[in-house]
Amino acid sequence: MTNTEKTEMPTFAEVAVKVRAGQRLTAEDGLALFETPDFLGLGALANEVRERRHGDRTYYNRNVRLETTNVCVANCRFCSFAKLETGMPGAVTMTVAQAIETLKAKTANTAPPTEVHVVNGLNPDLPFTYYEELLRALAEHMPTASRKCFTAVEIHYFARRYELTPRQVLERLQAAGLQSLPGGGAEIFHPEVRTRICDDKATAEEWLAVHREAHALGMFTNATMLYGHVETYAHRVDHLLRLRAQQDQSIAGGKARFLAFIPLAFHPDGNGMRQLPGTTGIDDLRTLAVSRLMLDNFDHIKAYWVSSTPKVAQIGLSFGADDVDGTIVSETIYTAASKKAPEGLLEEDLVRLIREAGRIPVERDTVYNVLKEHPRAALEGAFKVRDRRQGKHLQILGEAE
Repeated sequence: MTNTEKTEMPTFAEVAVKVRAGQRLTAEDGLALFETPDFLGLGALANEVRERRHGDRTYYNRNVRLETTNVCVANCRFCSFAKLETGMPGAVTMTVAQAIETLKAKTANTAPPTEVHVVNGLNPDLPFTYYEELLRALAEHMPTASRKCFTAVEIHYFARRYELTPRQVLERLQAAGLQSLPGGGAEIFHPEVRTRICDDKATAEEWLAVHREAHALGMFTNATMLYGHVETYAHRVDHLLRLRAQQDQSIAGGKARFLAFIPLAFHPDGNGMRQLPGTTGIDDLRTLAVSRLMLDNFDHIKAYWVSSTPKVAQIGLSFGADDVDGTIVSETIYTAASKKAPEGLLEEDLVRLIREAGRIPVERDTVYNVLKEHPRAALEGAFKVRDRRQGKHLQILGEAE
């Protein structure tokens, strides 16, 4: 459905009745949710669904990001990370040994991560064996960390570049140690948008097909949506409905499925769409809420603090989100777009963020097995910590005077 089609729009109250009755929402319902002026009512409705599923539990993990090459043949207008050719200023391609040393340096002063997340550019100069060797090296040097590597766009590119099928690519990578796929590269599925922002990489159908094959092989994956650029609300709803339909198929297959959906806020700095303003906090929260209500077959919705900032992610825990992602040591793709969030957070920062939102912090692994559930913090205790810091700050000021 596009925004040029005219149909009678349900009211927010009518959509809320359907949600509470457990009825599946339509495209028209999704548009009504995006367009409702009752922003707080929308958040409260999404929070109802979130608490029905998860109560006050909010998930995070200890993860580390690794990008071993930013050389990429795709020319996505929204990307601030990629370099078109090896040898360009800023172009980086690590050897496998360099990648492992980089990973060791990133995690030297942190608790061991439970997940390594690898996302790269589409580098035409690397042999397929490079990626197999990288996975084996990750398994050898960090055996307790799950390997979530390579977006569906990368898998599709590998198939084309090395004359394999996506299934063959996934089977070989799985044999080398791949355990799950991240959700990147989905952007916006609708061709009216996709042809404008990333017309030279995998289509929506090809992206979905890769995840379908991964699920059939027993690999769990995530899904994303890049919003806040040239798309309309109708395009966002179309994207969510396509993900929901694929999830229905994967669940019916019985092996694996999408675990989480992550809305990604567009950042304009340093890319081909720098003239656009980017998202607001209201849009970030509205998108989280609508996603939670439309994706009735997704267990988890992430408030990805890297793209929305920790503060907005914290509020997102009352707008349908039940996950804040992880420590993310250290992220470079959003950093290239000059995002305002830090490159990583300590586990204690995530726990505090979750607790002060009135939620219970739960450390998980990649596939949402619970590793540790923290006790709920008394609100009084949280303010006492803040009071102590404030007192120390005032003492320092007094000494300075």
